[in-house]
Parts: sequence; structure tokens; C-alpha cells
Amino acid sequence: MDATRARTVRRCVPFLLWCLVLPGCTGSGQPARAKSPTSTQAPSPRTANDLQSDYQRVIKNVLPSVVQIQAGGALGSGVVYDDKGHIVTNAHVVGSGKKFKVTTANSQEVLTAGLVFSYPQQDLAVIRLDRTPQGLRPAVFGDSGKVEVGQIVLAMGSPLGLSSSVTEGIVSATGRTVSEGNSEGGTGATIANMVQTSADINPGNSGGALVDLNGQVIGIPTLAAVDPELGNGAAPGIGFAIPASLVRTIADQIIKTGRVTGSGRAALGITGRTVVNGAYQPVGVAVVEVVRGGAADHAGLKTGDVITKLGGQDITTITSLAEALAGDKPGQRTTVTYTRSGGRRTVDVTLGEQ
Repeated sequence: MDATRARTVRRCVPFLLWCLVLPGCTGSGQPARAKSPTSTQAPSPRTANDLQSDYQRVIKNVLPSVVQIQAGGALGSGVVYDDKGHIVTNAHVVGSGKKFKVTTANSQEVLTAGLVFSYPQQDLAVIRLDRTPQGLRPAVFGDSGKVEVGQIVLAMGSPLGLSSSVTEGIVSATGRTVSEGNSEGGTGATIANMVQTSADINPGNSGGALVDLNGQVIGIPTLAAVDPELGNGAAPGIGFAIPASLVRTIADQIIKTGRVTGSGRAALGITGRTVVNGAYQPVGVAVVEVVRGGAADHAGLKTGDVITKLGGQDITTITSLAEALAGDKPGQRTTVTYTRSGGRRTVDVTLGEQ
């Protein structure tokens, strides 16, 4: 699935279910005796006031941890990661910048920050405030592996430059693998296990927080699906967030070492390009260069080979190859099917790491 970079969430109206119990009669025509309440009695439904209180509690606790980031002339969002002034955001928010202006939710003071490291391969980056203001509150990152479809979520960020905005939606799906475009500042990253939300992702929400009703960040809003029928504009109600587990893995490495030391992403060890047939339809990935000592090199692949399948997945474009690899792990054994000099071959491969 192709997607365009950016940001936020559309509104979803919760429904309440009421149960009405009617009195009955005995077979003798005498009124039935009332039965004692049992443990199977339906619980009282939540009221709109209960849900509103949940929203307000989460907003009060989490919004101070969401900041606005100005990178050159562009605006994005970020999430305070720790009490040392580290802020996690998207790589496409920071772009090629090294210095940034940051505004917190509860202050008009403009703070300055510097880049720690940007990791475009997963569209994540960490910046650090030059001065940590008093009362800076780190967000709590949850376990994205426990996220369930139908959960109510709140998106916090700065859509269209409207700082400290909060919108509402649900988790529409989990485990999505999505490829980001290269245009308009996109990184071209292919990201696995993304959280799909009913969010309308708008410019400025990128790098902000997707939060559950426990007040935990479960993802960072990053992408919106593209609708070709709308002139490749954002498709309403289909947004994606990088899962919190991946955010923690990458951010922790950057903060500790200043770079990403282990991506956890499988690699074939080639540079490739999409090949088309006579009808200009994509039919595979041509190997342009083989990384010496990499997985493809050990398997005997050579420049000019055209990869058509990885494991059981058909490969037609460089994006489909990246998406297939996103679902695998370093060290995993699989097969590569390719053509060489008109002949079709299959070889076993032990995948490396990006």
C-alpha cells in the first residue's frame, strides 16, 4: 500500500447498549417472584459523562508531553521521551535540519533543540532540548502488541499548525505494512506492524501521539492512505501510526549510542530496481549491486538477476520486495526465486540485517 506522509483523527460517536428486563408470570397465573440478583446480571452501561471524564483525564495527563516542532519553514509534532529533554518524532518532520524550535503545550516560550539522530529507514528521529524546562513531563509508552481493533484513541499534535489539538477515533486494524512515498519530503520507508486508525492524518500531526484511554502512547501518527480518485489526496479515515514498541526500540538505541545499532529489520543485501515488461507492467526487481558478504552474496545472486519471489510472496516492484522483507527477521531462512539468462532458479537464503 502506498501512503503519503503526514497526520490526525476523525471523530467516532460511541454507542451505548441498554437492556430492558420485562416481568413474567408463573404457570398458575400468579405473579412471578422476583429473583435475587446474580453475578450474571448485566452491568450498567457507561454514560456519556463517564466517557467525557476519561477523555479529559487522558488529555490533562498526556497533552503536556506533546510538543510542536518547527524545522525551517515546516511544522510538525513530537513526544517528550524522558526527563533529560529527548523528544521522539518522525524523520520526515526534522528533514535535513540540525536545529529546531520547540513549543510545549503549557507554555508560549520557544525552546531550542538539536538533532541527536535521524533514522529515515523507519521514519523516526530523536532531538534534544538545549535546556530542559522545569516540569517537563515525559509520556508513557504502552505495549503496542496489546492494541486491539475497536479501541478508542486520541490523537494529539499540531495539525495545520493548530498546536495542542486533540481529536478522537478508533483503532481500525493492526499489523499493517505500509510504504511511504519519496515525494514532498517523504523518506520512502517501509514500516511493518503499523496501527491503522480512523484518523484523518493532516499536515502537522506527524510525530505526535496516538493515545489510548489509559493515557499511554500506542503509536506515532505518521501516514495517510492515498486515494487516486481524489487526485492522490489523503483518503478520509485511513491513517497509520508507528507502533510504540518500534518507537521505544529505535529511540532507546539512539539515546544510548547516538545511532541505531540494531534495526531488527531483515535485509537481502542488494541494490535493486523495478523491471517492467513490454506492456510497461512491473514484473520483478533487477539486482543492480550485490553487497559483499551479504545474504544475496552468500546465496550466489549476481548483478543482472531478476528477483520474482521471496519465500511465497510474488515480487514485482522494489516496494513489494521491501514490504516482503519487512515481515521477516534477520537470520531467518527463506527462498529467493529469480531469473538469469532466461532461466528460472530458486535458492535458499539466510537473511541479514539492515
